[in-house]
Amino acid sequence: MLGVFNKGLVNPPQELHSPASLVSSKKPKLPEEIVKDFLSLNPNNAFSITLGASAGSIAYVPPQNPYSSPKRLFCAVDEIHCVFLGNLYNLCSLNKQYGLSKGTNEAMFVIEAYRTLRDRGPYPAHQVLKDLEGSFGFVVYDSKAGTVFAALGTNENGGVGLFWGIAADGSLVVTDKLEVVKESCAKSFAPFPPGCMFHSEKGLVSFEHPSREMKAMPRIDSEGMMCGADFNVDVHSRRTSMPRVGSEANWAL
Repeated sequence: MLGVFNKGLVNPPQELHSPASLVSSKKPKLPEEIVKDFLSLNPNNAFSITLGASAGSIAYVPPQNPYSSPKRLFCAVDEIHCVFLGNLYNLCSLNKQYGLSKGTNEAMFVIEAYRTLRDRGPYPAHQVLKDLEGSFGFVVYDSKAGTVFAALGTNENGGVGLFWGIAADGSLVVTDKLEVVKESCAKSFAPFPPGCMFHSEKGLVSFEHPSREMKAMPRIDSEGMMCGADFNVDVHSRRTSMPRVGSEANWAL
């Protein structure tokens, strides 16, 4: 899975930028090259979707076995695109709660949950994400609102992982492949923090500890060079709460 979202649409954390990328033997790539290289890794079944000149692209490789685990799903409904990785163990009860059919898969559920919360949901996003049981990660792009939303479960027993980084032009890169983000972003990348969600307008928030700020800690790689940052919950901080007013941006509060 690969998502490349243009600078201007998304403002990634500044701490992901590494000065070492300027002197590294490998330089960050431009978005077009990143998508092209990703597709070349799976030339027979990979595909990409251009999200508009000012938005970016999503690339996806369907699984050879549709019943494999963890799942790898792609879905688009009403101009909302979602790539989902992993498994939701309580999917049946979630579908029932949201009035969805039994055949609704995880990607379809995430889109419906996102749309419900965006348009009329009385609950904050962190509460909905905390109700998801399983190992999961997903990226959502909403063409109507022009927003990006990504989340990664706590995944305490391993399983799904995501990485994010900065392309040559400042675009945000999100993928589940370590080698892809290394080749694409040089030294300006890091693991996406488990138990967290990122919204293009509201930034990075822990849905496990939504009242706390996130703190960036510089990462040092095996070559002794700074390589992005790890983001952890700052237990000594407190976020300023904001009232919900029913707009798309409030989905991430």
